[in-house]
Amino acid sequence: MANTKENSAAFLPPFKHFATQAIHVGQDPEQWNSLAVVPPITLSTTFKQHAPGKHSGFEYSRCGNPTRDCLEKAVAALDGAKYCLAYASGLAATLNIAHLLKAGDTIVCTDDVYGGTNRYFRNIATEMGLKVAFVDCSRLECLEAAITPETKLVWIETPTNPMLKVIDIQGCANIVHKHKGVILAVDNTFMSAYFQRPLALGADICMYSATKYMNGHSDVVMGLVSVNDDDLHNRLRFLQYSIGAVPSPFDCFLCNRGLKTLPIRMKQHFHNALAVARYLESDPRVKKVIFPGLPSHPQYELVKKQCTGCPGMLSFYIKGNLENASTFLKSIKLFVLAESLGGYESLAEHPAIMTHASVPKADREALGISDTLIRMSVGLEDLEDILEDLDQALKAAVPDYRIYN
Repeated sequence: MANTKENSAAFLPPFKHFATQAIHVGQDPEQWNSLAVVPPITLSTTFKQHAPGKHSGFEYSRCGNPTRDCLEKAVAALDGAKYCLAYASGLAATLNIAHLLKAGDTIVCTDDVYGGTNRYFRNIATEMGLKVAFVDCSRLECLEAAITPETKLVWIETPTNPMLKVIDIQGCANIVHKHKGVILAVDNTFMSAYFQRPLALGADICMYSATKYMNGHSDVVMGLVSVNDDDLHNRLRFLQYSIGAVPSPFDCFLCNRGLKTLPIRMKQHFHNALAVARYLESDPRVKKVIFPGLPSHPQYELVKKQCTGCPGMLSFYIKGNLENASTFLKSIKLFVLAESLGGYESLAEHPAIMTHASVPKADREALGISDTLIRMSVGLEDLEDILEDLDQALKAAVPDYRIYN
């Protein structure tokens, strides 16, 4: 069994007051006439005004809602930010950020990125007049060479999806901010606010698909964006109101509730994933394991430098071919074959066929998204049961590992 306490000592210490802020910021019972300890779900679409143009902070639910306000304040605190904005999905958040740009501007995006982000930038944003360059931002010299006078947004994920490359956020910020008017946005979905704070490392925008770890229960689709700059916040707030892709009050209530257990959940995700990564790395049926918390990861030292730990995400190459990978995914019992990640349950998927099928085949192959790559989101089940399921599935998929190199 993995000793996560021993391993976590290698990383940055946890952010101070995190659990306290997750539970209390934005949740003051005094803000409600009922003095409710748990923020209520405010379903009203509109709010009475004292006089024309004079209100108590809320006018119409698209531009502001009490339940959403509680969530946004809590997330801002966890990100070490002044402001947070909630959206109806992670891609809705991405859309709003892209609307900060105008036709002719260029986005520099890391090459290994969530399939939906790749699809939006490649197929939609370009149709709106934006230009997109995909580069390996884990190599800072590639990022620096890609920035032109037309570049207005640099978009990175770290760790990346699904290859789990780790990108130096501070290094990227140092390069980006040498160029006036260029924004650095970091998709922090994999790490969550508990393990990484991009704004403290120089990013201008910290973005999440809150569908994943921030909510953590696979029952909400939502996006979150945190910023510190007042002007950037005002522009994004106007876009949030004008474009209108805001989450429902009930979804905000659920995500706000999910934040209360975020520290506990992330610690256990780390514990289980580290044990799984070590187990897979020792199994002869596995060709290679990619997990940022393993010393074998090429950016392990960087992870320790900018993170307080690692989430439940890992990828591995099974020995054999597509048939072996498919048999493994058909044989798992505790793990569920499904897209998405970051919930309490363990999931496994085939990126080349599922989450990243929209990425051009040549690009997938260049990135290493092959027929034998499997991505896993290790959940919160008992570790012994997780390992037992992996063992039986690997034996079914690769009965004789000696025939493969």
